[in-house]
Amino acid sequence: MSDQRDNKASALETFFVFLRLGLTSFGGPIAHIGYFRDEFVSRRHWLSEQSYADLVALCQFLPGPASSQVGLAVGLSRAGYTGALAAWLGFTLPSALALILLAVGITGFADGTVSSGLLSGLKVVAVAVVAQAVWGMARNLCPDTPRITLMVIATCLVLMLPTVYAQLGVIVAAGLAGLVMFKPPATDAIDDWQVPVSRGTGAFFLCLFFVLLFALPLLLQLFPSQTLALIDSFYRAGSLVFGGGHVVLPLLQAEVVPTGWVQEDMFLAGYGAAQAVPGPLFTFAAFLGASMTQAPTAWLGGIICLLAIFTPSFLLIAGALPFWQQLRANARMQSALMGINAGVVGLLLAALYDPVWTSAILGPQEFALALLALVALMFWKLPPWLVVLLSGAAGWALAIL
Repeated sequence: MSDQRDNKASALETFFVFLRLGLTSFGGPIAHIGYFRDEFVSRRHWLSEQSYADLVALCQFLPGPASSQVGLAVGLSRAGYTGALAAWLGFTLPSALALILLAVGITGFADGTVSSGLLSGLKVVAVAVVAQAVWGMARNLCPDTPRITLMVIATCLVLMLPTVYAQLGVIVAAGLAGLVMFKPPATDAIDDWQVPVSRGTGAFFLCLFFVLLFALPLLLQLFPSQTLALIDSFYRAGSLVFGGGHVVLPLLQAEVVPTGWVQEDMFLAGYGAAQAVPGPLFTFAAFLGASMTQAPTAWLGGIICLLAIFTPSFLLIAGALPFWQQLRANARMQSALMGINAGVVGLLLAALYDPVWTSAILGPQEFALALLALVALMFWKLPPWLVVLLSGAAGWALAIL
């Protein structure tokens, strides 16, 4: 009985930790990975640097929103299935609620209450967050010349070939290079991180993922309904998109605009609003569900679409982690992971430049603000949520001066 109480307490703690991240994590999935690293590796020590990097590498391979999948995995390892649910709710609810409220008529946000200056400040702080994450991960995961070289090569390739498939190819190539170049570490890399999911349960979740992917269209033909059509469309969007975030938007547009489910101007308004809220961009699905021109719509439509687009992420994470844990313990896989982790740092470094830097640093004012935010995070040791608030306020002040 005591174990159950401890598990519930951990799930509640997990919820509030992720809720704060869900309220303050601006900047998109790459920035989210930086926020998560600061929270779970540096501050709370829930994971080691090695375990976190391995988890990020896994989520880069899986379809769906990488940062949300990292959060699900952290919650799952912390407090089981209730921990995974708590992590998802805490990180997702703030932006989902804001976007549903906007869709059902609370339009002050869209009318300019949040100024372009404030949004500029929030973009700038993402530069500092990602820079801090890249520096910390590179220092731990690229400690020698061969891995630094792999990191730089990965960065250059991704910048020259800016596609999702190039990113996956770079990670695979880095893993093959690791097999050839590195000996496995002497210590066990997974001592500090265990996931309470058996291989049999993991196989069940993976089978359920594929069953739903192929069965939902068949069920829709047999039992046509608008609700089932929404579930099918958004489940498929969450299942088949690599790269997360912005990559899912063209697929969602093709699903909801030509069919007349959502008007095009409403789609564009929601897309703009989704850029300005913290948390995962996949919560844009909640806005679309609440904006439907036919039932289910409003709150019910938003909840249905939100659950449908995130369900594949849970099934994939819960299904893959048990096998990933065993693979990580394999000596050859550890050698490959040494190369993969260097490649992942290279991907983050490339993302620091494009899109994070290129979209945020437009002149000396933004550069100065980013530098101050970086110093505040790395040397003044201010909490990230406070740096986010101060940077947003500074961006708003600079815009009206």
